[in-house]
Amino acid sequence: MIAVSYHDSVAELQGLIGPAAGSGPFARAEWFARLETREAGPLYACAGHREAVAILPLAQRGEVLHAMRNWYAFTWAPLGAADPELLTALAADLRRRSHQVVLDQLSEPVATSIRAAFADAGWRCEQQICDTNHYLRVERRSFDAYLGGLAGQLRSTLRRKSGALTTEIVEHFTDDRWADYSVIYAESWKPVEGDIALLRDFARDEAAGGRLRLGFARHGDDLVAAQLWTVEDGVAYIHKLAHRRGADRYSPGTVLTAALMRHVMDQDRVAEVDFGTGDDAYKRIWMERSRPRYRLDCLDARQAAAWPARARRFARNLARRGPRS
Repeated sequence: MIAVSYHDSVAELQGLIGPAAGSGPFARAEWFARLETREAGPLYACAGHREAVAILPLAQRGEVLHAMRNWYAFTWAPLGAADPELLTALAADLRRRSHQVVLDQLSEPVATSIRAAFADAGWRCEQQICDTNHYLRVERRSFDAYLGGLAGQLRSTLRRKSGALTTEIVEHFTDDRWADYSVIYAESWKPVEGDIALLRDFARDEAAGGRLRLGFARHGDDLVAAQLWTVEDGVAYIHKLAHRRGADRYSPGTVLTAALMRHVMDQDRVAEVDFGTGDDAYKRIWMERSRPRYRLDCLDARQAAAWPARARRFARNLARRGPRS
């Protein structure tokens, strides 16, 4: 028999969730524990039977349930087992909680399994591409072999600029190192983003697990670039890049990215490098492949509260098809 329960803290589920090998940094209980302190209405929908458990980390926003995530996260995925029977039981029971469930930044396998479960439970599901993930399959290459296949302009930049900078990669967390990172982050060409305190806590957690790769580039004594990467289960994740405005003539971001690529390929021996979300041109320079991320919008059409959203969906789809000839 499947038991379904709801919780407002992942701490209540300790002992039920096993190690999340292969799922990445954003499908661990520790990550959601950080998010729930910043998210209004955290809701963990849990279904279990025998020794298996499936958990959907959600957030109640108004009358709609959303994936509990923020924009630092590349992906969202359930915790625990990807058991179709458990996921379907959750989808069926969630009709008592809301008329609409919206999940985004799903990989194709996760989107497929959750859509099937919700459809089996009677929800009307719409799946759309919401983002792009650029990545690299290393295929046992050394960094030098990989570098030889990159664009000539990039290789030329590295030859001309690398000598002007020194790079350093650390795998531990200290307040001083984070202060260095924060200075570059604050002075970067990018606008102020997200929650720097959350990023700091995340970096500390990753360092404790041996996964942190924090890179720095200097011109003389001046710090000009910093990057936050992690390595886990054979995958290097590129989280945040930053360089000081006014240092562009040294190409510090390019030089530091190359140094970190060399580190994760030749020392960590990763099988894949994941450049997060966003279809930015600079990501295509380094990565060789891309894959979509999906948004899944599930409506329970049996509830009157879902009818306006269903009507909007119908009108939107009709407009996409255009007039008949």
